[in-house]
Amino acid sequence: MSQFDLTEDQRQIQEMAQKFTADAITPHAAEWDEKHIFPRDTIRAAAELGFGSIYVSEDSGGIGLGRLEAALIMEAMAYGCPSTSAFISIHNMAAWMIDRFGSDEVKAKYLPSMIPMDRIGSYCLTEPSSGSDAAALKTKAVLDGDHYVVSGSKAFISGGGENEIYLTMVRTGEDGPKGISALVIEKDMPGVSFGANEKKLGWHSQPTAQVNFDEVRVPVANRVGGEGEGFRIAMMGLDGGRLNIGACSLGGAQRCLDEAIGYTKERKQFGKAIADFQNTQFTLADMETELQAARYLLYVAAAKVSDNAPDKTKFAAMAKRLATDTGSSVVDRALQLHGGYGYLQDYPIERFWRDLRVHSILEGTNQVMRMIVGRELTRQ
Repeated sequence: MSQFDLTEDQRQIQEMAQKFTADAITPHAAEWDEKHIFPRDTIRAAAELGFGSIYVSEDSGGIGLGRLEAALIMEAMAYGCPSTSAFISIHNMAAWMIDRFGSDEVKAKYLPSMIPMDRIGSYCLTEPSSGSDAAALKTKAVLDGDHYVVSGSKAFISGGGENEIYLTMVRTGEDGPKGISALVIEKDMPGVSFGANEKKLGWHSQPTAQVNFDEVRVPVANRVGGEGEGFRIAMMGLDGGRLNIGACSLGGAQRCLDEAIGYTKERKQFGKAIADFQNTQFTLADMETELQAARYLLYVAAAKVSDNAPDKTKFAAMAKRLATDTGSSVVDRALQLHGGYGYLQDYPIERFWRDLRVHSILEGTNQVMRMIVGRELTRQ
């Protein structure tokens, strides 16, 4: 990004993602939500544009873009469906971790099918008893010859039961973060099973389920990074994931702001359009101002993550917190401006209201984001 603006290449990437969204996502998103349809064909079509390997290196077959370009793509797709955009983000996080930290053998085994999203990846960190305290995870991997024997469960896994690849954080050593390693586990490995699809407030276009491991034998060659490096790798993956989920909030909120502007210009009360009332204009002005502020903080954070800046984690946390809180607030006000109609499924606002609510929880709750920032500030 040139100072405070996008480059011509970045604008072209953004426009390509916007066109794909307008053609392939927006017209169908309401049906996906209502009927709980997992749009695998649309997701594969996104991968044909390179969106299944946004920051996988070109040497590995990806398109090798930076985190800002990824945020632009996620923001554009979320304008049509935040749930589907976030799902693609999670796959990208898993693919990047394999490309960045995996051996040549692991990369050759999985990336050729993950890049076109013929096989889709899930990120498995959270457990039923360890959410924010991720370093306390209990899923255990015991070394047995040239295999690890894995037992335990992961909770709230996007793609659980549908996806083919599960990048899983397991305990191979001592308690705490230094005893955690990362393994690639396949859906069809004996001992892998899944809970029922969770009944969620939103994110209806993607399946979410518990993933269970009952003495699953996983080749040592499937380890990503060294033994004991899994937590560090997982946290590095989350820096990018937090940017993407923030971008999904920005895209969803922008859609609702645009919908609110259009609706208030058409809807008449007391003899004139709602948009002509000063109170409406003040509300719209605040929504726009807050959304732009969150957007530019997120873009700066994305540039820092791409550049591996020393304060990248702090900026990713700040941007995720502000973008997701702002996104939900903007959508809530858009619903209010629609009045009773905003509460109906005939309008898209209520779907975005439901979808964006979870963004302040996943990829680290916004309370944890504050902890990260606060620790950094008091450490100085």
